[in-house]
This record gives sequence, structure tokens and C-alpha cells, in this order.
Amino acid sequence: MKVEAVAPVDELAQAFVQFSVQSGVLRFGEFKTKAGRLSPYFFNAGLFDDGAKLGRLAAFYAERILASGIAFDMIFGPAYKGIPLAATVAVELARQGHNVPFAYNRKEAKDHGEGGTLVGAPLQGRVLIIDDVMSAGTAARESIALIRAAGATPHAVAIALDRQEMATELGSDGQVHDVPYSAVQYVREQLGLQVCAIAKLADLLHYLQRHAGEDMGQHQARVQAYRDRYGVH
Repeated sequence: MKVEAVAPVDELAQAFVQFSVQSGVLRFGEFKTKAGRLSPYFFNAGLFDDGAKLGRLAAFYAERILASGIAFDMIFGPAYKGIPLAATVAVELARQGHNVPFAYNRKEAKDHGEGGTLVGAPLQGRVLIIDDVMSAGTAARESIALIRAAGATPHAVAIALDRQEMATELGSDGQVHDVPYSAVQYVREQLGLQVCAIAKLADLLHYLQRHAGEDMGQHQARVQAYRDRYGVH
């Protein structure tokens, strides 16, 4: 009789999911995604909206980034949500003895002062991009183009949550279609960047199973059904 190995529980991811739920950042219900899907959960990193929450979020990022073993020379935060993330993660990494420069971009070019769209340290070396989630990989492609144009190397991406679901693309018929890979897989396999996430959809499902007796069980079946329909592994 073949016994399947049980994946070890990622306690950092479990702590992050719990923190996100308690902060109201991770919510359950019915939410329409950019792809037009009705998702039973919604993750809004913009609701890490005070100093304590943002500081703890940065600690989660720093722990995951350092544990990943990814080597990098600086941090880049894509406008807009990536800007406070890059700044606070840089502070937390420095606090832990890993001081690196960071930069970010503006959406609109500035025509006075230093000008341009880039702010902060000069982009150089291996750059780690920090963002909240990946929906279609569009933001990652824009960041990669900016970094390469500056003569640096886009090396890796750190995100808070990997939704582990199929990305979409515009077909030749002008319609949006599901594709058999996620945005994270696209960035890894097609764009050649490493990706680390604090937590994944699989970790959320494990959390719901663990806390089924605490009013979380009602969400588990709906999230599982959503993953069965749109998920990738």
C-alpha cells in the first residue's frame, strides 16, 4: 500500500494568514476579480493601514525573503502599493542586519527637481521586486522593463499571497481566456525570475481546515471549490 507523503505545515504562512484575517485584510464573501471571476475570498494589502500592521507585515516579508536564500543587491517597489512595502521591508531587513538600498517608481514623470519616474537609490545589480499579489504578471513585466532600462538585473519577486490560480490573456479573437498557468508560474518560467510568497492559497485552505470550528469551516468548501475550478499547482 502506497502512503502519500504529507507536506509539512508552513507555520510562517499560517501565522500570516491568521494575521491577515484578524486585520481584515483577508475577507470572505463574494468578490469579482480582474479576470471577472467570483472569488470567495479577497486579499487587500492596502488595509495594512497603520504602523503596527505595516511593521508586522514587513517582518513577515523579511523572514520569508531571508529564508528563501534569494541573493539580491537592492529592493524595488512598483507604484503604488509596492512603494510602502519596499520602504518598510528595507527598514526591517536593515534592523536584522541586511541593509540594502531601495528605489521605487512614479506613475507620472516629474518635470522638475531630479525629474524622471525613478526615486531612491540608483537601480543596479540584482534587484528584488516587492509587491502584494500577482494577478496577471502585468505589474511585474512593467517593473522588469524599468529595471532593465536602467541597466540593472530584475532578479526576483517577493509577494504576500500567491493565489495559485490560472492567469488570463487576451486571445486573437479579442476575448479574455484562461491559461493553464498562474501569474507566478509565468514570471518564474517565462520571465526567468525567482518568486517567493509569504503564503499561498494552499496555506489558506490549510488554515480554514485547522480553524473549521471557529466559524471558518463555512468558507472552506467554497474556497476549495474555487481552487478546484481555477487552481494550478
